[in-house]
Amino acid sequence: MTSKQPRKQRKRYHNAPLHQKRKRLASHLAEDLIVKYNKRNISVVRGDTVKIIRGDFKGHADKVRDVYLDNQTVEIEGAVTSKVDGSQVPQPIHCSNVVITKLNLTDPWRRRKLERGLSEEKKKEIEKEAEQQIIEQQRMEEEAAREAEQAEEEAEAEMEAPEEAAAESDEAMAEPASEEEPGETELEAEATEEPTAAEEAEAASEPDEGETDEAADEAPAEPAEEPEEPEEKPEDAEDSQPAEKEKEEK
Repeated sequence: MTSKQPRKQRKRYHNAPLHQKRKRLASHLAEDLIVKYNKRNISVVRGDTVKIIRGDFKGHADKVRDVYLDNQTVEIEGAVTSKVDGSQVPQPIHCSNVVITKLNLTDPWRRRKLERGLSEEKKKEIEKEAEQQIIEQQRMEEEAAREAEQAEEEAEAEMEAPEEAAAESDEAMAEPASEEEPGETELEAEATEEPTAAEEAEAASEPDEGETDEAADEAPAEPAEEPEEPEEKPEDAEDSQPAEKEKEEK
């Protein structure tokens, strides 16, 4: 049932079931692919290589990263716009503004659809190309898995590093408290250690106690000096002086 009213046409277009929207998400093939597959257009899928023919990104060619059925657009690698904060976001491109230059043949259903009405030689070429794409896809998946594992290991190492540092600091704080005083065996071992070169030199320079005692015995004993006592004048002399003076006066 069709209608002439635009509002009903728009409503039917936007509320269509997914299988109809999927058929609408189609793009033209490049000239060499039109000759090879005997088709003019085909639905765009993830992994197809396309070239933008209109818009700000005209001439840009890269792989399709994602498809959006609601607004009939595709997300292409490298077609990004910058936001005010400096981050980059993908710019959706309408499927009518691109041309498919290389098909993704890893899907067996898609290969069967392309091989309809083609010769055996072209079918073999399609199968051979599909095998190469499958091998390349597996290699890329392995690389992505390896990179993901490395990223996880690095993240775990970063998480474990602070824990190890905290454990080491705790051990360093616990070591001084756990140290015990040296026992008798350790003291005896220290006492029996051989003297170092510096200690031997000091011992050689210092005289022995026996030698110092012998030298003291051999040296002559000097008499001790007695303190001088002040001379006392006799009392008789002091008494005789005034008597002599009286005689002279007479």
